[in-house]
Amino acid sequence: MTSPERIAEHLVLPGVLTAEQAAETVAGILAVQREDGALPWFRGHHLDPWDHTEAAMALDAAGEHAAAARAYEWLARHQNGDGSWYAAYHDGEPDRVTDRSLESNFVAYIAVGVWHHYLATGDDAFLDRMWPVVYAAVEFVLGLQQPGGEIGWKREADGTPVNDALLTGSSSIHQALRCALAIADEREEPQPDWELAAGALGHAIRRHPERFLDKARYSMDWYYPVLGGAITGPEAKTRIEADWDTFVVPGLGVRCVVPNPWVTGGESCELALALWVMGESDRALTILQDIQHLRAGNGMYWTGYVFEGETESDKAMWPEELTSWTAGSLLLAVAALGGDEATVAVFGGERLPTGLEPDCCGA
Repeated sequence: MTSPERIAEHLVLPGVLTAEQAAETVAGILAVQREDGALPWFRGHHLDPWDHTEAAMALDAAGEHAAAARAYEWLARHQNGDGSWYAAYHDGEPDRVTDRSLESNFVAYIAVGVWHHYLATGDDAFLDRMWPVVYAAVEFVLGLQQPGGEIGWKREADGTPVNDALLTGSSSIHQALRCALAIADEREEPQPDWELAAGALGHAIRRHPERFLDKARYSMDWYYPVLGGAITGPEAKTRIEADWDTFVVPGLGVRCVVPNPWVTGGESCELALALWVMGESDRALTILQDIQHLRAGNGMYWTGYVFEGETESDKAMWPEELTSWTAGSLLLAVAALGGDEATVAVFGGERLPTGLEPDCCGA
């Protein structure tokens, strides 16, 4: 359960969250969760497996471990026979699938959530229950890996693979594969094929941008190789500095896509996490402070804000959604800056495998 002590220790950040505000945000996410554990964007909208997991991780960061466990059990109950999940379910209802494509990064992300939950709780029985789920998900994802290491971004509803790779999605999968390997190591069930796959993927992200679809207009393609742990050190700093002025709007947050004049809470919080990973907590804090204009009265956060227009009335929250995953990304970024051990370990790379770069570095 969320406790005032836990909130005070990890989820209070000057200019971002007071203890009372943090508790309101946690309560807002809990209010979205269905009794069966599903975490849709908001009630009446759809659930996708990636954002469902993001919100569950935020609940763990707040100490709501039982609610987070219910979210993962929902995934376990509704996993497809091939290890995947569908891209969208109406209001989290498993029998009301609204998008039957199977997106690789959506499927992979359960490994990040399961490892985070285990680190937060030490629940060995949970890890035992979820291991077959994670294993099947990873095997599905690696079935889409291309000869160059990149991961095809989805299978169509009829099973046809889409081999084109997305840099953001593959970067997220890079983090997921490392978490899956950490789970395997904890269970003393080594997966050398996964190690090779993660190494090849990281190499593709670092050295072969031509293997991915060109989505450079999107801020996620800018920071996700850093957030996903594929690009680190001086190379990460160079990458972030190169496009800082392109994507960051001072005082407002981070653009979703250029040249469109809107900032989004999710991208801003993820950039803050990437900055924290780089050791730049001060800049991360500034980004989180800048997006507090997106906070609603109920403790949730608007998805985005249009900051330009011919008239003042053209400037508005858009889209008008208070999403569980936007609130979740804010809580996770605050938890990382606040030193929450599980969140620090998952995003900071502690207890995740390193040295996975393949020998064929000139390839």
